[in-house]
Amino acid sequence: MLDNNVFKTIINVSKSAVPQAVNLALRQEIVVKIFKDLKLDPTQPPDNVDGVYVYALIEYGVGKDEPILKLLREKEIKNAFWSAYSANSPISFLNEVDKFLNWELKDWNTLGNEIKESRIDIRSELEEFGQAFIRVAKRTKSSKFKLYPELNLDEYPDWNFDEYPAEFKSLIMEKIKAFCGREFVFEEFGNFINQNSNGYFTVVGDAGMGKTAIAAKYVYDHKLPCHFNVRADGRNKPDFFLKSIRKQLRKRYELQNGDRDGLSALLQKVSENLGGEKLVIVVDALDEVEQTGGGNILNFPTTLPDGVYFFLTRRPYERENKRLSVSPGVGMTELDLRASEYQGLSRDDVKEYIGFMLNEDPDYGVKLQNWVQERDIKKEDFIEQVADKSENNFMYLRYVLPDIAKGFYSDLSLRELPDGLQDYYQQHWVRMGMEDKPLENKVIVLFILVESRTVVSLERIANIAEQDEYDVETFLKEWVEFLSKQESNGNTCYSIYHASFLDFLKSKRELKGTRKLFEEVNARIASSYPDI
Repeated sequence: MLDNNVFKTIINVSKSAVPQAVNLALRQEIVVKIFKDLKLDPTQPPDNVDGVYVYALIEYGVGKDEPILKLLREKEIKNAFWSAYSANSPISFLNEVDKFLNWELKDWNTLGNEIKESRIDIRSELEEFGQAFIRVAKRTKSSKFKLYPELNLDEYPDWNFDEYPAEFKSLIMEKIKAFCGREFVFEEFGNFINQNSNGYFTVVGDAGMGKTAIAAKYVYDHKLPCHFNVRADGRNKPDFFLKSIRKQLRKRYELQNGDRDGLSALLQKVSENLGGEKLVIVVDALDEVEQTGGGNILNFPTTLPDGVYFFLTRRPYERENKRLSVSPGVGMTELDLRASEYQGLSRDDVKEYIGFMLNEDPDYGVKLQNWVQERDIKKEDFIEQVADKSENNFMYLRYVLPDIAKGFYSDLSLRELPDGLQDYYQQHWVRMGMEDKPLENKVIVLFILVESRTVVSLERIANIAEQDEYDVETFLKEWVEFLSKQESNGNTCYSIYHASFLDFLKSKRELKGTRKLFEEVNARIASSYPDI
């Protein structure tokens, strides 16, 4: 076990610190105090495994329950952690801890029972500790803690217990909220797998028809390797896709090499480890991919090993833009959500979603019911009429239903709700006064996001727009449902949330009233930040 003095110091200081631990600044002061009490340098950890483990335990342990700290100080657990870390296989560490705790539970009321009685979420705690270890390991600058020490690449293990990557976790969780129906899509894909030994299955649909939600739901339910192309974040290029999928497959199948393999070689190696199982890789939004040169989109192989399938989504495309050719024997089919045979099924799913929002949604359900009751509308009629308005577009519903609940349409009859997604964008645009001359400065802010083609910091937006940061941020809050906000290197950054809204804004550049503003924005960007 770890030095008892380390363990006792963390426990004693943590007990007095629990009420304060919510404040990050105060918490850091407590961490530093523990280091000083133990006569350790808080800024420079040693470059050996035992030392980094102790530092990680200190930085992680403030305010934690005693049973989890007892577990992490066990020598067997520390050894299991390092073995899993070295193999970039966090799931194997979780499995070893489960075995350890289950063995304890069979004997007497010891550590396993203590953790159970404390209702500790062991999965999230072990994930948090591993991430603390990586932060400390990075400070040592030692190559022994890197993913490929022999190559000295600046990469560290992906300490994430979810089967899908951390960078897509928030997107997946957002998209599966209130997910309804689409069983016909999953059934068709099941039939495709049964009828083909390998292949590409593509879901095609217009913006807002729920393609990304379908992909996210399938990934979430089956814990599959995945990649979501996001044009606004720059995660839409072949090299980013390959790097992400390579990391996921190496982690999932514990491949000992292949850190530089192309997709074909990687899939061949994985196929040798399938043991009769299937490998499905989900790739969303092929229409958002940026790729130069010829060949298949994202460099998809023309041949696939048996048991390997791709579940793809994309918007409708011209034949010359398909960019997906396969060799004879490789299965390939498309399910077009716009096809007549799926219209009725999609409408059923839309009605199910509206019914859920109206009757069960914890955020908007009661307010929607009040809206309906105040207008003496039957729930069934509300569901039918909003379904008609939606044109089977889930993004329309995602925007309009909360707006109804918030009172934005409190003075309108149901007949006056916007028709379709583009009409919704236009009505919101007018309602926000964006076509009024005094609001040109606000229009410029949105156009900066359009023309920047990536996430942009608040400071940079304000500089280009020649406006105060506070005013810009206040305005962007008015468009919160259309924008993605994230923190990057201590800066607040923004981008357009979805490609359909980006396209709507781009269409404004063709209009006489706004063409000049687009030209002005591009001139400012070119003169102030030529690297954008």
